[in-house]
Amino acid sequence: MSQLNKKKTEDLAKRLRKNILDMSLVAGSASSHFGGALSCIDIVAVLFQNIINYDKDNFKDLSRDRFVLSKGHACMALYSILYELELLNDDDLNSFEKSESILLGHPVKNLDKGIEVSTGSLGMGVSVSMGFAIAAKKKKIENKIYAILGDGECNEGSVWEVALSAPKFNLDNLVLIIDRNNFQQTGKSNDILDLNSLNSKWKSFNWDVCEINGHDIIEIYDAIKKETKLPKVIIANTIKGKGFSFSENNNDWHHKILTRNQYEEALKELE
Repeated sequence: MSQLNKKKTEDLAKRLRKNILDMSLVAGSASSHFGGALSCIDIVAVLFQNIINYDKDNFKDLSRDRFVLSKGHACMALYSILYELELLNDDDLNSFEKSESILLGHPVKNLDKGIEVSTGSLGMGVSVSMGFAIAAKKKKIENKIYAILGDGECNEGSVWEVALSAPKFNLDNLVLIIDRNNFQQTGKSNDILDLNSLNSKWKSFNWDVCEINGHDIIEIYDAIKKETKLPKVIIANTIKGKGFSFSENNNDWHHKILTRNQYEEALKELE
């Protein structure tokens, strides 16, 4: 699609959040990374409803756009959209984090199910994304590579190797989206390693940079669609655990087990 459909995007975001609730309840596991998955859902919804050339009919074509969830711990966001694309089914979702499941607590590459790359070691997905972008240029494939990374992930040196390298290789087909929810596993991002102005840092590496509200569908869409001849990075200011009052800006929900009562409360809020 070339134009924003706001209503359909909002409806998709709601379904994605419902899928995350279902997976969290099924898993009964504190490793489901509830908060970090929810913070990037509106970005995922805009991408797949309006922009990315990727669906159940072309998900193996060389010409397809690529989507990489570099912050792999937020895997429920990825599994949720793959379910909506009908690349995953009910049995897959209901097996999340169970023995013998293909849906682990971090994505494991499975092209038959639409999982482009294994991620989890922070910074690795960003590096692979740049590799995809270089390969597409060499093969003269006119696609886009979209990757979501976390602000805590920007503590990794490999992220800054990409920041240095992508402009050198003229990778205008690479779009990085930083999910800046201001938390990481052990606390506030600024307390652990203060990144200060991400905006000025990325600009100094010669990227096209914009900063947005990562839950405003129009802002997300406009930032992604903006034409540029440079590699692009979008700094999306988000809320960890976005969508449910008990989890918003509550870093306990980086790792926390969802109870049945909380599940029922969340369903009410979702409506």
